[in-house]
Amino acid sequence: MSSFNQSKHVPDATVIMQQGYQPLDPVNTTGLLTEFVLLGFPSLTPLFRLLLGSLLSICYTFTLVGNLCIVWAVLRDSRLSHLPVYILLGNFSGLEMCYVTTTAPRMLSDLTSPPPATISFHSCFLQFYFFFSMGTTESFFLAAMALDRYLAICHPLRYPMLMSQRFCGQLAASCWLCGFLWFLAPIALISQLRFCGPNVLDHFLCDPGPLLASSCAPAPGTEMAFYSLSSTAIFGPFVFIVCSYVAVLRAVTKLPSAAGRQKAFSTCTSHMAVVGLFYGSIMVTYVVPEASGGGNKVVTLFYAVVTPLLNPLIYSLRNKEMKDALKRTLWGK
Repeated sequence: MSSFNQSKHVPDATVIMQQGYQPLDPVNTTGLLTEFVLLGFPSLTPLFRLLLGSLLSICYTFTLVGNLCIVWAVLRDSRLSHLPVYILLGNFSGLEMCYVTTTAPRMLSDLTSPPPATISFHSCFLQFYFFFSMGTTESFFLAAMALDRYLAICHPLRYPMLMSQRFCGQLAASCWLCGFLWFLAPIALISQLRFCGPNVLDHFLCDPGPLLASSCAPAPGTEMAFYSLSSTAIFGPFVFIVCSYVAVLRAVTKLPSAAGRQKAFSTCTSHMAVVGLFYGSIMVTYVVPEASGGGNKVVTLFYAVVTPLLNPLIYSLRNKEMKDALKRTLWGK
């Protein structure tokens, strides 16, 4: 999920004109906006735009291939398809493919096309909704995967009963459903606001801060509702994950053998690495909410594109069962 910066930042008019955009009045009071201009990275030269576009294209391709391999292995390998941890992982990898698709293709198109990069009102809010909904769903899935590790390590004898296939399926469905319902009302409310301008969004995607800055009048109630839900969707699951791993660490330290402690802890390292990447990059935007637009966009680019690329590498390289399943399903070994 992107940052929620409530400052009314208006891009510099000189930068806008240098990038090929039409000069705008500070506020358009004569009519409502029907499209927005995504400023993206205006300081990049054409060569660097091409390089960034090429790099993004490679990252996007490998993200789709890597996560698709994990989904395929979970579906096709009988040793994994019935295990709750891999059912959740398969759903998570499918989510990652959808999540990166909400931003990467549009950004690729904007980088490889001459400015201005315009987006219609409805397309902007569709991207806004799906980007935040999938980010929220990812946060919920990370919490569900932490619950699975907690039950497996802290309650090993009761784990098959507590984390049954039926319960795991219900848990996964709940993550999807809650994630897509979470921001439905506030984003619908924001879309009903009157937008007078400026229509230039200083971002490469439709972010709530620049969007609200384009509204004709302040909407503090809508802003507060969105901010509260956004904070809850991030910090609620994160606190749950931290508490789960505190309990896991306490249980692991009580194991009598060093080999047992190492084995138990190794089952959590991949998940902890993904949690660190996802929440670490998001929290930078909350700890430093008034960071420069360029810095904010770089952080957003990291967790919107780079993190989904790294996740399949983390889960496959550090997980022997997954590596073996990939060999069996992809190469028949």
